[in-house]
Amino acid sequence: MASLENKFHKSTFDKIDPERKQRIIDVAISHFAKYGFKATNINNIASEAGISIGSMYSYFESKDDLYLTVGDYGYSLLARALSEVNRKQKDHLKIFEELLRISRRYALDYPELNQVYLEMTTQGMSALSDRLSYQFEEITANLYHSILEKAQEEGQVDPEIDIRVVSFCLDNLIMMFQYSYTSDYYRNRMKIFLGEENPDEEVLIEKVMLFIKRSLAKGV
Repeated sequence: MASLENKFHKSTFDKIDPERKQRIIDVAISHFAKYGFKATNINNIASEAGISIGSMYSYFESKDDLYLTVGDYGYSLLARALSEVNRKQKDHLKIFEELLRISRRYALDYPELNQVYLEMTTQGMSALSDRLSYQFEEITANLYHSILEKAQEEGQVDPEIDIRVVSFCLDNLIMMFQYSYTSDYYRNRMKIFLGEENPDEEVLIEKVMLFIKRSLAKGV
């Protein structure tokens, strides 16, 4: 099980059997993804996970904390996925291509987690998501900043571009690429824009990378 960075759960949760811990997280993810936060019943999660409701409340103060623990678990998986990026390679475009591939794989490997994250980004969940958003976005913001700063220093991209603005735009692009493999709504949205039911992944990545390359090129 990926490590949980924050302590939205009680210390007792850290002490239980890893398989039991993973089962609770997996069931919680499934329920939050299927029913949404408000309609999810923590009693039902406990029942499906095979634990008593008393045990559940010995691990989590509330449903809010269980939800935040799920969000933190997703962050841990994302951080681990991004750690696979080879930041030492000289071609910054290859790094962004890796990020596109990782974002798609993350969406396909963890569809329910991505659906939970989509709900977290809605205004109605802001009271909870504000406790996670900085953590989620900081990891990608720092990554983009470091990649672009290095490429700018080496003369690979336009020295006039604002790194923070470009990082924001690139993150939006890659995030939307990820969402396009997360839910029916975004899959249909991709089909409307691309005019294809199942666009070839390699062709799509190639065209997105051409867009990124020309956007960052010097003298454009």
